[in-house]
Amino acid sequence: MEDKKIERRPNLSVLALISFASSFAVARAFTTLSPKTSFITSGYHIHHFWYGIILLALGGWIGISYNEPRIDKIAAVIFGAGGGLIGDEVGILLALEEHNYWAGISYTFVVILLVFASILVLVNKYSRSILRDFAGFSRSRGGLYSAIFLAVLSFAFLIDTDNIIIILISGTLAFIACIIILSFFAQAIRKKLRT
Repeated sequence: MEDKKIERRPNLSVLALISFASSFAVARAFTTLSPKTSFITSGYHIHHFWYGIILLALGGWIGISYNEPRIDKIAAVIFGAGGGLIGDEVGILLALEEHNYWAGISYTFVVILLVFASILVLVNKYSRSILRDFAGFSRSRGGLYSAIFLAVLSFAFLIDTDNIIIILISGTLAFIACIIILSFFAQAIRKKLRT
């Protein structure tokens, strides 16, 4: 039997954690800003943890079915987003009662604290690898599409709120997304001029 060395890919862990935190924060912000918005079909209220379960299954399936770095990154983002949607509704899942969504705001704090602490540890330990991968991702079409999604989402929050904290966060994210979009097109123009 051969001993195979396990390949560590901390960049995928960081992508999944960032995706988890983003998905959790967006779901929590959406339900805070628009609590009456819900998807009801045939008398059933479809909670977003169901979408999270689907995303977890899809991200996991993609992750184990392919062995290509670009697809692995996409799988990590999908997997993390699914976890965030499930994590946002832990109160409902634990008690199986809809009114428990807001019960225990402390779990929100704990989840966010653990996610950001994990991100800091991973970034501290693997900063070179992560920065190289993020630089490559921001120059790719996946980075462009993610930045467009982030910009649209941020502008949607900016249009629909008067809360100064949400305005500051959404404005900052929209600004970052616009910089990524502009840098992608600037690089594409430079490439075209060279050829």
